[in-house]
Amino acid sequence: MVEKYEQKWPIPESVHEVENYWKQRVGLGISFDLNIRKLKILKKDVHLYTVSGLCDTRFCIKLIEELVELNDHEKISTDLYKLVYNRLINQSVMPVQTLDQMVDMVLSGLIGVVMEGESQALIIDVRNYPGRSPQEPDTEKVVRGSRDGFVENIIMNTALTRRRIRDDRLRFELMKVGKRSKTDVALGYIEDIADPDLLNILRKEIKGIKTDGIPMADKTVEEFILKQGWNPFPLVRYTERADIAAAHILEGHVIIYVDTSPSVIITPTTYFHHIQHAEEYRESPAMGTFVRWIRYLGILTSIFLLPLWLLFVLEPSLLPEKLSFIGPNNQTNIPIVVQIFLADFGIEFLRLAAIHTPTPLSPAMGLIAAVLIGQIAISVGLFVPEVILYVAVAGIGTFTTPSYELSVANKIARLGLAILVAIFHTPGFVVGVTLFFIFLVHVRSLNTPYFWPFLPFNPKGFLHIVLRRAVPGSMLRPEIVHPRNRYRQPPDSQE
Repeated sequence: MVEKYEQKWPIPESVHEVENYWKQRVGLGISFDLNIRKLKILKKDVHLYTVSGLCDTRFCIKLIEELVELNDHEKISTDLYKLVYNRLINQSVMPVQTLDQMVDMVLSGLIGVVMEGESQALIIDVRNYPGRSPQEPDTEKVVRGSRDGFVENIIMNTALTRRRIRDDRLRFELMKVGKRSKTDVALGYIEDIADPDLLNILRKEIKGIKTDGIPMADKTVEEFILKQGWNPFPLVRYTERADIAAAHILEGHVIIYVDTSPSVIITPTTYFHHIQHAEEYRESPAMGTFVRWIRYLGILTSIFLLPLWLLFVLEPSLLPEKLSFIGPNNQTNIPIVVQIFLADFGIEFLRLAAIHTPTPLSPAMGLIAAVLIGQIAISVGLFVPEVILYVAVAGIGTFTTPSYELSVANKIARLGLAILVAIFHTPGFVVGVTLFFIFLVHVRSLNTPYFWPFLPFNPKGFLHIVLRRAVPGSMLRPEIVHPRNRYRQPPDSQE
């Protein structure tokens, strides 16, 4: 049956054979959402195939009205195919020659029209996918800025991008992924900017995906493309903001759009792409730089604060006399490192609970966590107050990380450093931090150094991530994406 399914069946001239194919292969007559509308046009059979819920019913009715009116105004001897083709009032009408193509497109929400005596079908695009309207993403809010974000409709997402980049060289290459799901996946890029080698890699990897379907959408595509394994650090950046996606396309990145996903994949990316935020570019350069430095401080705190404090607790002699107050003042029967892990896992429990708790119950959940659990745990001696303080500060640093995936990866690194410090003390901290940086330096994402511009060091790139420079001063696109056109604002000779 698999070999038979993979054959390309030509469309027969008999509409009844087409109907039998739909009944035997697609489930017409069994699946309630598959519809066939049978018409008699100029004494010939014309069948329309649709899927309920994916087509705009008003346009379907209008097309049927146009076809039926042919019986009142046209002669029977007229070429029916040309007549129908010209009377289908739609901006997208495409002929197909195989049943496989017809079925795929009808199941995607288009209308399929077959006529008696014709060995091809006409496909009309009247898709109207169910979904929500564009709104600001919850994970990427800004004080000022656009409030429209991507949704689960790939057509809407590409339109939001096209609205921001009206360049005739903007391209959206559409492919289908999944033997059974046939999910739409599109590559978005500007033709004379994007790196051709990167495009060839992405095309090859996406077309090489062999699976039944991708119900998890963009995440499944990412795993097939990058083969990340057990590396916790994100190798691509996700965004639900159309302005961020457009900004990266203009830099020379390639964006992967996956239907049914409200986020898009930005490629290639480095570690520092994951700690950028749109808010920095909605303020003045000074304010943006200040916000960026605060965010960097929060990220460093989320990784190194707890292991460093644990080191000072285990080896107080490392502290200067003026900082001798650092460390627990109360004695406890539970080792400090165990308290740190319990408190850190407790914050993870609260984060997961906040995700799954219905919104009306969230204040009650927070009250229970902060007042009852936290205070009582200190009172009974399960935790010392200093542990709660430093774990909370590290947790706040985690939440300052714009990328959710990176924040979780940083937490894993923090816990790993804490274990090394607990076992080996100072050598454990030094070796752990060194291995952490060596690991990041050796990671590559689509042949892109993950720790660029630090290693390999690039002065201009380094300055760009340290300072939020004014847009008129950012003349060149980042070297790391290998843009074909380096100039953001071309000189007069290149305009």
